[in-house]
Amino acid sequence: MEAIKTGALLEALNWRYATKKFDGARRIPEDTWLALEESLVLTPSSYGLQPWQFLVVTDPTVRRSLVAHSWNQSQPADCSHFVVFAARTSVDEALVDRWIARTAEVRGIPATVLGGYRNGMISDLVRGPRSAQAAEWATRQSYIALGQFMASAAVLGIDTCPMEGIVPAEYDRLLGLEGSGYVTVVACAAGYRAAADKYATAPKVRYLGSEVIRRI
Repeated sequence: MEAIKTGALLEALNWRYATKKFDGARRIPEDTWLALEESLVLTPSSYGLQPWQFLVVTDPTVRRSLVAHSWNQSQPADCSHFVVFAARTSVDEALVDRWIARTAEVRGIPATVLGGYRNGMISDLVRGPRSAQAAEWATRQSYIALGQFMASAAVLGIDTCPMEGIVPAEYDRLLGLEGSGYVTVVACAAGYRAAADKYATAPKVRYLGSEVIRRI
């Protein structure tokens, strides 16, 4: 694999910003979008359990309805693609066993070889003290996926806007998540910035690296 040059990476990260106005007439090419979907699939997670679902909302009517539950921000309706990140509300043995089976299948090994791995997950997330915080844990995992998605989009020249200014319960209702075992955590609009978005040319404001990075 050819490594991305450091200059290209930093250029992409400096170029990206939380896009406020999208060009509704421009669509992300299919091959580019499929690569971004794969970046979600490839997101790392604790134990590899992937306690999430990524809902790519394509129905225009649903997307327009989401605007009212997004602090009236227009991004859900105007962007090319809109992704809702949903996290599991609990972790049970069925989830663990599904992951053990998948691991055994992909790596071509007996599931019994993974018994210690399985028991470790169950003693921690299913029966251990952390089981009471499983929903919070899954939420934090979902933010790893959001970060990977946005960084991948920037490298590909795709604009994004992460959206926490939403009403999760209304998203759950409109997207059919109620009773599914998953709840809305955050959303992300993706597409191309509109020429009229004044924030596109605003200087990026960050603290100096020396203020936020400590070498110990």
